[in-house]
Amino acid sequence: MIGKQDRWQEELFVAGPLSELIPDDHVLKRVDKVLDLSWLREEVRELYNETQGRPSIDPESAVRLMLAGFFQGIVHDRKLMREAQVNLAIRWFAGYKLHEKLPHHSSLTRIRQRWGAERFKRIFHKTVQLCADAGLVDGETVHMDATLIRADVSWASLTEHHAERVLEENVLEEEQGRDGVQNRAGKAKKRSTTDPDATMTTSSSTYRMEPSFKQHTGVDDAAGVIVDVEVTTGEASEGERLAEQLERIEAATGKKVATVTGDSAYAHSSNYALLEERDTEAVIPPQAERRKAKRIPWRRFKYDAKHGLVRCPGGKVLHRGSRGKNGWWYRAKAADCRSCPLQERCVSASASSRSVLIVDGYEALLRARRRRRRWDEATQGIYTRHRWRVEGVHAEAKTRHGLRRAVRRGLANVAIQAYLTAAVINLKRLAAFLLLFSPKYVVRGRRFAVAKANWSSLSGFFRSQLRNAQAAA
Repeated sequence: MIGKQDRWQEELFVAGPLSELIPDDHVLKRVDKVLDLSWLREEVRELYNETQGRPSIDPESAVRLMLAGFFQGIVHDRKLMREAQVNLAIRWFAGYKLHEKLPHHSSLTRIRQRWGAERFKRIFHKTVQLCADAGLVDGETVHMDATLIRADVSWASLTEHHAERVLEENVLEEEQGRDGVQNRAGKAKKRSTTDPDATMTTSSSTYRMEPSFKQHTGVDDAAGVIVDVEVTTGEASEGERLAEQLERIEAATGKKVATVTGDSAYAHSSNYALLEERDTEAVIPPQAERRKAKRIPWRRFKYDAKHGLVRCPGGKVLHRGSRGKNGWWYRAKAADCRSCPLQERCVSASASSRSVLIVDGYEALLRARRRRRRWDEATQGIYTRHRWRVEGVHAEAKTRHGLRRAVRRGLANVAIQAYLTAAVINLKRLAAFLLLFSPKYVVRGRRFAVAKANWSSLSGFFRSQLRNAQAAA
């Protein structure tokens, strides 16, 4: 018998609570049981006038609206509020009844401007603490990586300016009263006029340069929880920010980082020296050396740290000279190079002697190269996890949560987008963990008590199940 549904009969009342209309396995319903934003009102109270003006949007409701959008990959406020009009789960998650009017999309913009990036950073840090309380953060092994976020600018907005342009006025002929002006220009760079914070960069020599920002990310090895996020201009070097990242991670987790993984962008000699001083294992492959050099490569020169000198392949001594940006220059005597049979292969035609730069932390770099040749299976496994842990997080953020391109302009706005995205990913990890291992959910507002998992026994099963649950979410 074929049934018939009367689609034109509107119900005046809906019997039962709104939560019953939302499936129990919906990601917003699972996250609601662990998300606690009760502290937020006091955090932002000083930004509002208690005696004047109209009542603002409830701070917790505003953040919940933003988070709900990022959970579903909706990063634009207009689209989010249109979706919230018809999406029961978003209404319920943000605390709005069916008959209540939702805020205007511009209200979310004004909230971001008023609060600033630091308060959204604290929201992200709260999710790190929640995951740590649940036992999802081990804190001993951390994977570091950086990814580019395309700026919200058009190609037509790019203009060329000179990075180093100096006008110098010199009196050429003082007796004749004529002034000469000398213009000295550096390398021309392109910069967007609509978002000057974005800089031209690329992730590979095979790709064209684009106006971008760079997100520096630290991911804990145990369950893929993001423990640190920082957004800089695209030109910033990720390797130079490693020390600051480690300090922030240890402050957030309360544990000392024992092992750090990273790609060759972190293979700075200063980083190897830093990690040795911290007694932290560096699972960072050194950069490959050039094998087809026009001259005798500098690796053929022997550095004697005890006596502070360098010996060339011909047995001559190079003494320390001037200080460079990242180390000391060692130069040979011109007379030694003229009488050396290796001169044509060693010294360029425009120089009278050979110079070698010994970078800071050079000895630590040499030890790292020796260790790389002796990586055991366990160390290689850690570096393999680096690829799908932190690089997988970046892929998840870009494909599922809209971080491939900046939604708004300015470094602060892109940082807010990155903090909310990282918070959403952490909450997904936490919700998936509780769904698998907790017998019952916790009540929002109360610190939940979940026994810390024994990672050695649960590692294989937990990680596979967690990935499946994350994919379903």
